[in-house]
Order: sequence, then structure tokens, then C-alpha cells
Amino acid sequence: MKEHVRANFEASATAYDEYEARTGRFEDLADKLAAAMDKRHDRPLETVLDAGSGTGASVGPLEQRGARVVALDISRAMLTENPASGRVQADFDHLPFAPASFDAVAFTASLFLTPTPERAVAEAARVIRTGGTVGAVAPLGWSRPDGTDVFDGLERRSRSPSATDEVEAALGDAFDLRTGIWTFDTTPRNLRLFHAVPAMAARLYPRLDAQTRIENATALLADIEGLLSQRWRWMVGVRTEDADTNR
Repeated sequence: MKEHVRANFEASATAYDEYEARTGRFEDLADKLAAAMDKRHDRPLETVLDAGSGTGASVGPLEQRGARVVALDISRAMLTENPASGRVQADFDHLPFAPASFDAVAFTASLFLTPTPERAVAEAARVIRTGGTVGAVAPLGWSRPDGTDVFDGLERRSRSPSATDEVEAALGDAFDLRTGIWTFDTTPRNLRLFHAVPAMAARLYPRLDAQTRIENATALLADIEGLLSQRWRWMVGVRTEDADTNR
């Protein structure tokens, strides 16, 4: 599974950047998440692990708050485009860092990409200092103005390796967690562009090769029209002393 995820993102750097250049979605999510994490942290965030950093849309918002950011991603192709000065190619289920190495770990649109979020959360808790924070965002889907799901009536649904509820449960078991929802207006074109990223097209057609899954996703979504909204759940937790004693 992890090799499959890595291969998907190795093939996705260019399309990912094209989507981000048009929408700014991941930078916007990172900015909101960084603000929410900063609000819950009892001191300035000095060192932050950006777990699943990709091409680095989240690096700027984290650095703007004064943090030294270490960008970690499983994909070398993604990291090649990443602007962070500190870059590490690794799996966030198996972090190559000593305990209590960071003030915070940010999973900006990444934690739902592992089929074992509880393992990634345990690793995050291990490398976060007591009193430090973890932040994550995970998709809740796309809807029409009447509230119906965009994928209702279609032959496929856009699914992550881990459902958002599973991500939230894993974080809630290890951290003092607060959550909420952010909603963004979007368009059918942006929906199609999102699913033209090979790694995102895999949400619809995980068993097909990259080009075929993109073609199928584009055809599936071709008739979607009108204003849409996209919802993301945000989750910010604090690592308490109780977490230390329970590990």
C-alpha cells in the first residue's frame, strides 16, 4: 500500500502544482491550520514537522509564524519542488527523529493518505514535546447548493485510504483534540482538476494506471455543473502530560 501511495505521488508533482496554482487550496488550508495550531500552543512554534509536505504549499504559512520547518514526504519528486531548507524523504508512519524533537507536527491534507492513521499519530506523539500541538485536515467531500453530495448518482465515490472519522478517532485517542469544519466555494472545473492529479484520481480508480484513472475520472465528472462547495474537517490537538504517562 505505501509503495503504491509513493508511486502515485511521484507521478503527481506537476499536476498537484497546477491545481494549487489555480486554486491555492492547500496553502489556504495550511494557513488556517497554522493559525489554529498557534492559538492552542502556549508559546511560539519554533520547530514544526510538516508531515506529508509534498511540494511545499504548507511551508510558507508555517514559516510566516516564525517556525523552522522540516518538510517530510515519502515522494522524492514532490520534495524536489519543496522550498523548505530542511527536507527529509521518509514515511510519516516511521519517523526518523528522536523523541520530543518538535514543538508541533502538521499533517496538511496528508494524514488520511495512510491506511494506518493510528500508527502515524503515535509517531507524531512520540516526536512532539509535552505541551506541543498536532494539526491535521481531512476532506469531507463536495456538495451542491442544496446540500446533496456531488457523487450521488455516480458510479464512483471519492474515497481516501482512511476515512476522516478514522483520522479524527486516531488523533482523539492520543491528544486533547478540538475539531471544526472549513467550507470553500469551488467549481466543477476545479473538482475535475483535483481528480486529474494522479494521486487524487486514485481516490476514484485505485487499481488503474495513472493515465487511465485520470481519463476515467475526467469522464465521470464531465457533466457536473454549477457552484459547488468543498468541506474539510480541521483537527488540532495538544500533547498533555497524561499522554506521557500513558505511553
